[in-house]
Amino acid sequence: MLKDKKILIAVTGSIAAYKIASLVRLLIKAKAKVQVIMTESASEFITPLTLATLSKNPVYTSFYKSENGEWNNHVELGLWADIMLVAPASANTIAKMSSGICDSLLMATYLSAKCPVAFAPAMDLDMYQHPSTKENIAKLIAFGHEMIAPGTGELASGLMGEGRMAEPEEIVSYLENKLNPINFYTNKNILVTAGPTYEAIDPVRFIGNASSGKMGYALAEAFAEKGANVTLISGPTNLKAHHSNIQTISITSAAEMYAAVQSNFEKTEIFVMAAAVADYTPTLQVKEKIKKTTGEMNVELTKTIDILKYIGEHKSKNQISIGFALETENELSNAQSKLKSKNADLIILNSLKDKGAGFNGDYNKVTMLDKQGLVEEYELKTKSKVAEDILQKITQL
Repeated sequence: MLKDKKILIAVTGSIAAYKIASLVRLLIKAKAKVQVIMTESASEFITPLTLATLSKNPVYTSFYKSENGEWNNHVELGLWADIMLVAPASANTIAKMSSGICDSLLMATYLSAKCPVAFAPAMDLDMYQHPSTKENIAKLIAFGHEMIAPGTGELASGLMGEGRMAEPEEIVSYLENKLNPINFYTNKNILVTAGPTYEAIDPVRFIGNASSGKMGYALAEAFAEKGANVTLISGPTNLKAHHSNIQTISITSAAEMYAAVQSNFEKTEIFVMAAAVADYTPTLQVKEKIKKTTGEMNVELTKTIDILKYIGEHKSKNQISIGFALETENELSNAQSKLKSKNADLIILNSLKDKGAGFNGDYNKVTMLDKQGLVEEYELKTKSKVAEDILQKITQL
């Protein structure tokens, strides 16, 4: 799956650099083409000669090849690669990448790269958890880069916690999925909910919301394009799914959506609950149209079943659930609370306060929160582009 893929590995100053020898060996065994660039501090942990021998290519550490004026062309390196992998990515280099500080061949190549960029953090627990590091990582993800999440275990300091660079085998698996993305989702069973629900008061009146369903439909199309089998459970909307891999189930009420989710639960591997499901429904649904009178009218409401919570309580370890949170105040804390209370793997937060985002429009601005505590804020994008970002995040999960 990696045959003839061009992989540019950027090695930075971390003790985890010793793992890059194994990574290069695995990539060469998979018949990938590998080039390595290093910072000066990286060569304190593993020698350029070692990686040159394993990669069968020169290793680049500086701009200049010799005193005769020859130089290593960082632009050509960035154009050559199918993907640039910064591994290990130290806290120092992550900070430079997020700020655009160009003080080495590695950083000049990064700033010139036209290919996708991935980074595998490696640092001590306190450094990884520091707010500045979290902010820098979020910026890189907002740039469109992908993080290969670090593992948890014993660190070089002797502490136990998060910060270990992903193992070489995990990185190879990531690269296979990234460079052959259709293979990851091919024949996977995906369930997406979209649109509003309408809760009937009488035959002509209902309680509903302004959801257009555009985000859910964009996600369904994105999954289908990647080869997945998509079940789209849609509330009332004017939208139509176009891809042949999408089976649409049309529903009206929250109860109907819950029943449709239940019937498709066992076969689903990834749940994405993008629908704006009503939290309450009228206790009594009047069979005839209610006539206008001079007095007040009161409608008693009953809570609907929480579908995302149901999934969180019943999913297996091989099933992933993703929910959406639309907030108008205390956005982040409310989304974090939802992530925990629904046992979700990922919450996509959007706010009605973000100009140009929200219901009915073609754009959205989201923040993603995962179970590892990572909060990633994205720029305003079209909903189709947001769908691509969400699929990339799910691939990491």
